[in-house]
Amino acid sequence: MVHYIYQRFQVLEQGLEKCTQATRAYIHDFQEFSKNLSVMLGRCQTSTSEYRSAVANLALRVERAQREIDYLEYLREADICLESEDKTLAEKLIQEAEEEKKIRTLLNASCDNMLMGIKSLKIVKKTMDTHGSWMKDAASSSQKVYFLIGSRNKTLWEFANMRAFMEDSTKPAPRKLILTHSWQGTGQVIHKGFLFFHNQGTLNEIIKYNLQKRTVEDRMLLPGGAGRALVYQHSPSTYIDLAVDEHGLWAIHAGPGISGHLVLTKIEPGTLGVEHSWDTPCRSQDAEAAFLLCGVLYVVYSSGGHGPHRVTCVYDPLGTIGEEDLPKLFFPRRPRSHSVIHYNPRDKQLYAWNDGNQIIYKLQTKRKATSGVMRLQQGGKALWLWTLLSRTLRPQPLYTIMSL
Repeated sequence: MVHYIYQRFQVLEQGLEKCTQATRAYIHDFQEFSKNLSVMLGRCQTSTSEYRSAVANLALRVERAQREIDYLEYLREADICLESEDKTLAEKLIQEAEEEKKIRTLLNASCDNMLMGIKSLKIVKKTMDTHGSWMKDAASSSQKVYFLIGSRNKTLWEFANMRAFMEDSTKPAPRKLILTHSWQGTGQVIHKGFLFFHNQGTLNEIIKYNLQKRTVEDRMLLPGGAGRALVYQHSPSTYIDLAVDEHGLWAIHAGPGISGHLVLTKIEPGTLGVEHSWDTPCRSQDAEAAFLLCGVLYVVYSSGGHGPHRVTCVYDPLGTIGEEDLPKLFFPRRPRSHSVIHYNPRDKQLYAWNDGNQIIYKLQTKRKATSGVMRLQQGGKALWLWTLLSRTLRPQPLYTIMSL
């Protein structure tokens, strides 16, 4: 029995020994595994750090590239906007240059004089009528004198010459013409045998009347708000003032939307078509009359309509007369304001009506010279136009994005 127990203990000891050896081998293997695992984990951490560094570097480069793309896109959009603005401005300057060329072509008569002073006054005739107009044909060699009494009438008197007009007893007697329509105001003119006048009872209708046939040749409606307000404050019946100079037929009226400033319109007398209009800086307040000489508007002003009578606003559509060129233009003192002052380009005199007196003013003129301001403006405009065209038509730049 004891021997049996001894044997069983030996077997048990051998099993424990094997278990111990297996446990030691397992522990050794586990230690080797842990060691290898630690090495691998270290390598993994190193690789992870390198990967993170690479990812951060890549993210930084991507961010930098995105900023460059955004900047280039901003430059492209800004360049497009700038080119669009430059193109618009260039087109505007081109249009202004073409408009200026058109105006210069329109006002191409060989006339380059400007008014320097009123040399003398001659009272040709005296009547009892406060308002009216008198004139010669501004575009023919006829010596006839036309006499229109009142601001609303249809009776026109035709005198054979100036002597017949001055002396009522002189033969032949004047010819009486009864028009088919009455005129409004004192702004009538005669041009190449036609009487042009504002038709009474209408807002802005201009009639072209054939004096030889005694018929209405044509009519037009003057645009630009004409006829809505008095053209001159001290001429209480004239809403449209017509004028003739070396360039042809003109109309002067007050514009409704520009604070009482005068509007100047060039009219083609043959077709009664509007060739061009200008909003002038001259105001109708305190004005009594106006006339044109060589395409330049001269507006006569007086305080309260009693004088002194002075040209204080001059407007030149071509801009050849600057403020430094303007002389002091005074008319001889008269007790009342002028009913009309019209220039005759044939004899270079002013025909005026003042308090029933028919007056001729002789003029002193000089040759116009392009002002320094105008030359500077023209040169500056040309330089701007060249610069803008160069910028607008330049080749587009090629942008390159840096490689990642």
